Amino acid sequence: MASIWAGNSYCVRRKVGALIVKDKMIISDGYNGTPTGFENICEDENNTSKPYVLHAEANAITKIARSNNSSDEATLYVTASPCIECAKLIIQSGIRRVVYGEHYRLTDGIDLLKRAGIEVVYLPLEECKE
Repeated sequence: MASIWAGNSYCVRRKVGALIVKDKMIISDGYNGTPTGFENICEDENNTSKPYVLHAEANAITKIARSNNSSDEATLYVTASPCIECAKLIIQSGIRRVVYGEHYRLTDGIDLLKRAGIEVVYLPLEECKE
């Protein structure tokens, strides 16, 4: 489902989707893109991501902050492994498990999650589509 949600992204270079699940229910979702009210164009004229583009995990976590839900003890499903900045948000939000489908070129986010005692599971996207 996170892969399907990634399809909502307007980003051209990479589409990423995230779902936060608690007690077998989806309590939040997100995909990478620009902040609310901004144009839905993620890349500049050089095909570089604009600095204000939000990652899917950040969008899902900030959506929780605006709701009556709590992400304590939840699981985050995300199509790409979290970067270090998103890993910090995941730790602070109380999420206890992260399942991701593609490796990002840097591993510092995954390393930080493991250091914080968060369960990290790699589940290749190809296996999810079978």
